[in-house]
Amino acid sequence: MNYIVFDLEWNQAGSGYEPNPKLPFEIIEIGAVKMDSNFNIIDTYSSIVKPRIYKRLQQHVREMLNYDEATLRKGRPFDMVCREFLKWCGEDYIFCTWGSMDLYYLQNNMDFYYMRKLPSPLKYYNIQQIYADTVDKEGSIVKLERAVEFLQIPIDRPFHSAVNDAYYTGLVLAAKHPKDLEDRYTYDIYNNPKDKETEIIAYHKRYMEHISREFPDKIQAMDDRDLVSTYCYKCNKKLSKKIKWFSSSPNSYVCVGKCWSHGLVSGKIKFKQAKDGNVFVIKTMQPTDKKGMEQVKARQNELRVRRQEKRHNKKITYPN
Repeated sequence: MNYIVFDLEWNQAGSGYEPNPKLPFEIIEIGAVKMDSNFNIIDTYSSIVKPRIYKRLQQHVREMLNYDEATLRKGRPFDMVCREFLKWCGEDYIFCTWGSMDLYYLQNNMDFYYMRKLPSPLKYYNIQQIYADTVDKEGSIVKLERAVEFLQIPIDRPFHSAVNDAYYTGLVLAAKHPKDLEDRYTYDIYNNPKDKETEIIAYHKRYMEHISREFPDKIQAMDDRDLVSTYCYKCNKKLSKKIKWFSSSPNSYVCVGKCWSHGLVSGKIKFKQAKDGNVFVIKTMQPTDKKGMEQVKARQNELRVRRQEKRHNKKITYPN
């Protein structure tokens, strides 16, 4: 199996112009490197895309890129370039990207041109997240340049060119691929599950991931018994409740349970907006410890105090 490490550059509506709701970000460049099972680069792909919607570069995009509109006018239509790129990928491969947005916008642009959809469910490697999990413990939002500098990878070509960024992403993968890389895949959610039969439930070594079908709203999602049930990420046994599900932010719920074989387990539900206006859920169950449970409890208490203060302030009446 080969690793297809790809990167995109895209343009958008400039200041004062209305974006196209079906194509808010238009791809203007596709670049990729093909790596073998030993993480050697065996081929590269690069092509400029001639824009159809946003023919003038947005100011920020212009400042970031190493080319201008004259270069774009020499490009080819997106559907032609994309078909060529997918053919170049071959048969046995898995996508790798720096972050999750490239795969999302690739499919959004494919839909705009009525192209055949990528297979679903679609596994891929988020190299940005893998790097954050194995090296940069500060969080998951890490710039590619920072990772390259930290790993002392020679910088011999400019960033913000799709093929160059794909090249550097591939080198980061080669430099820091963990031994459990096969277990670090994630699922693309552009084409999210539509019904119970296509829901995704995946057990990894350190967590369980459940991508649900769509619901009309958050309330109906949280009323689904199967979705809010809590099981151990490792043995799949039902957890005893320590902290029940509560809303920790407008788009997430958290809880903590205990498995008598594998200890404390934290649960998190994230709501995602589907393209048709419905919502779907990404639920994860992963190990935690006493400190982690205390942090969840502190957050629950903080929100409880805020609600009490808000109710109290509403009761206060002021004289005219």
